[in-house]
Amino acid sequence: MNPATPAPTLLGLPPILDARTRLLVLGSFPSIASLQAQQYYAHPRNQFWPIVSALWGLTGSQSLQHRPYADRVAAALNHGLGIWDVYARCRRQGSLDSAIEEAELNPLHELRQRAPGLRGIAHNGGESARHIKITQALGLPVLKLPSTSPANASWSLERKLAAWGEAFERFGLLPTPMAE
Repeated sequence: MNPATPAPTLLGLPPILDARTRLLVLGSFPSIASLQAQQYYAHPRNQFWPIVSALWGLTGSQSLQHRPYADRVAAALNHGLGIWDVYARCRRQGSLDSAIEEAELNPLHELRQRAPGLRGIAHNGGESARHIKITQALGLPVLKLPSTSPANASWSLERKLAAWGEAFERFGLLPTPMAE
């Protein structure tokens, strides 16, 4: 690409949240794979869906990454998990957060109206967490979680699972054990 040619303007995905949403995970902006598929965390090496599946005890063919996207969305909402991004649109060449330019924020100040059951917000990675003051202004607990992106190779899957598991437990998103 010619260095004088600006990166394309990209439009993000709509939020996945409703009145049942207790924890909202905020990414930065969808990858090229996610934008092409019109699905959150569509890159096959992104660990979001495998982590969520592991935390909810979904294995094999029931793992969310192996299910149709509509099933993933339904499972997230049914478990009280919302998904969105801090940026509504931006210019970016490729998928790296470091390439984001001219970013426009989503209306994060509307989150409590959009999801009245919201109890907490988790930023998925550092670029999203750059906007933590905005989400903290909502008066809810706000966490910074390790990015599930394949670019975050410094964290092992086990470390990510532990961090994400603590967040899911804190906001009541882990399955409750069956009474014997």
